Amino acid sequence: MNKILLPYGSGGKYTKEFIDRYILKYFNNKFLQHLLDSAVLEIQSEKLAFSIDGYTVSPLFFPGGDIGKLSICGTINDLLCVGADPKFIALSLIIEEGTEIEVVEKILSSIQQVSQQEDVLVVTGDTKVVEVGSCDKIFVTTAGVGCIRKGLNLHYNRIEPDDVIIITGNIAEHGLAILLSRGAYGFEYNIQSDCASLKSLMQKIFDDEELTPHIKFIRDPTRGGVAAVLNEIVSYRKDLGIEIYEEKVPISQDVKYLCELLAIEPFSIANEGKMIMITSKNVVDKILSTFKTHPLGKDAEVIGKVVFTNKGKVILKTLYGSMRILDMPTAEELPRIC
Repeated sequence: MNKILLPYGSGGKYTKEFIDRYILKYFNNKFLQHLLDSAVLEIQSEKLAFSIDGYTVSPLFFPGGDIGKLSICGTINDLLCVGADPKFIALSLIIEEGTEIEVVEKILSSIQQVSQQEDVLVVTGDTKVVEVGSCDKIFVTTAGVGCIRKGLNLHYNRIEPDDVIIITGNIAEHGLAILLSRGAYGFEYNIQSDCASLKSLMQKIFDDEELTPHIKFIRDPTRGGVAAVLNEIVSYRKDLGIEIYEEKVPISQDVKYLCELLAIEPFSIANEGKMIMITSKNVVDKILSTFKTHPLGKDAEVIGKVVFTNKGKVILKTLYGSMRILDMPTAEELPRIC
């Protein structure tokens, strides 16, 4: 293949191949090689997290959010994934000539609301305007910096057999909200994007010094969904396997029904307000009860565990008692979702 295709940006198999084959070829270093959601940098004994992400969602406004809210929440959540307190955001806009000022102001207002609510400052940025047809109204890029909490060391290499896998709430809502907002199928469902900053939720865990040493790994299941995150883990830890229990995975009835109707794998659909956490089993009850006291964690559940068997694979134990391999998504089922 000598041309870039849409699946290279899907967050699944082809994204990983692109990173391994091209990005690491030119930029591999002691920071990038870990391929976490944020780089962990040490400057004068202070550990900092640094992350960047681009957003090209279509449509710009959707049930539960818009590209502005999505961009700043996404960067905040990526910083949280390495145990950081998000502090500062850089904001870059690429705007298509002719885009209504009202549209731009709505997007900026969304960014302002989240940044004020989460006590994160937008401190620098850049704006470019391109010719008509060069982009779809507006593309947003956000970069973030945060300070990593002492006592938190989140990495693939800390995961062990018998560790427990927790998700903070219902899956697949963002991707389906985007799909329905395009009106392609004519369905009417009350499905809202889960787009949210998880700072206040995760801080409840980070503030507990008894819990932090037992937290091994955190990742937000955005592009490629839960399936992509779990398969990334076993691709880096080929000495381990993962078991997921379908009956334990929180999913709303509307989302479940629509996925069945359209033959879409809910585990591969993007989420924008959920976290997957891997932790020692001896603290799982306290973590789960802590999550459930927060509105963004009220549906949190233990969905599986890390095992010695089926090394390098994610195995789903289905509702019917059978088992199947939950593969890494090969392409994005719902394009332009983030």
